[in-house]
Amino acid sequence: MTSIGGAEMVDWNLAVTTATRLVRPGPEVTRDQAREVVAELRRHARSAEEHVRGFTRMLPEDASAPDTPVLVVDRAGWVRANVAGFRELLQPLLGKMAERRGSGTGGAVLGAVGGKVTGVELGFLLSFLASRVLGQYETFAPPSRDLPGSASGGGRLLLVAPNIVHVERELDVDPHDFRMWVCLHEETHRTQFTAVPWLRDHLEGEIQSFLSQTDVDPMTVLERLREAAQSLSGARPEGEDGERGRSLVELVQTPGQRETLARLTAVMSLLEGQADFVMDGVGPEVVPSVAEIREKFQKRRARGAGRLDAALRGLLGLDAKLRQYRDGERFVRAVVDEVGIDGFNRVWTSPNTLPTKSEIAKPAEWVARVHRRAD
Repeated sequence: MTSIGGAEMVDWNLAVTTATRLVRPGPEVTRDQAREVVAELRRHARSAEEHVRGFTRMLPEDASAPDTPVLVVDRAGWVRANVAGFRELLQPLLGKMAERRGSGTGGAVLGAVGGKVTGVELGFLLSFLASRVLGQYETFAPPSRDLPGSASGGGRLLLVAPNIVHVERELDVDPHDFRMWVCLHEETHRTQFTAVPWLRDHLEGEIQSFLSQTDVDPMTVLERLREAAQSLSGARPEGEDGERGRSLVELVQTPGQRETLARLTAVMSLLEGQADFVMDGVGPEVVPSVAEIREKFQKRRARGAGRLDAALRGLLGLDAKLRQYRDGERFVRAVVDEVGIDGFNRVWTSPNTLPTKSEIAKPAEWVARVHRRAD
């Protein structure tokens, strides 16, 4: 627990309570339908593992190690899992902020109320995301008693059943194919982290490097949050100070963080791009209606939603994540076309063979750097 004077920097319990209270209810299903969806997602997750490993030729470094758990959750379960992950990952940064708050003039402003305000804000953002995420591989999951099968900590795969049902109905696609399609994407992420033993530590190191450079002055944080709120509400006119439309990540970014963020963006583009490549590349033998699903899903991404939804997406940086899917998939496809699956897999040799942000946009530069130098 990160606190100063008995007050937590973030009231994590309030974040969970706020998010679960605000999150929209899922689609209407009977109890029998819910059981069937959960059982099918679990079956597909097991089946997807074999398909992904065969297609990518990526195998766990330690074949004798137990598989990371697959958890089918509702929206509240997704919230609890992610609050636990945030708490684990942000602990060093919050510790620095607590020390600064205790010794600086900003401490009186944030005080005991600050943790509750931040908890409510985090809960609001999580409630927005909880109805949109289909699944995720939670890389930095701590041990949890609230989520069965995750008591040992480490990575775990989450599938958010109500969101999957909602989207398959909205798109009017074959539900069995769609569920397998989603599982292929998420299983690719699990394969990436179990087959590449250094990847988790490398990614965590980059994230901690980014966080360690954050300006942790409490008054500055308050100012950045005020700017973010104005960006969301539209109170700040277009073009004023160049701030309109910037995401929270960009608002707290210092010059020294830009290089780290560029490396993180490249890695995330690679991970998401390969997952999109695999979910389509496994082919019609596994997902017969894959072409229809991809076409409708892409149109759904492009359509977006209402004005508030679009504002929140921009504020949270979700539009950048959509670009990661697109740019990363193009990179993977171009490299595989040029040097094959085994040639592409050289990307996992070490952190030095990961693509740069520039190489994501120009795959030929990565091929030239890694293959010609190695050959």
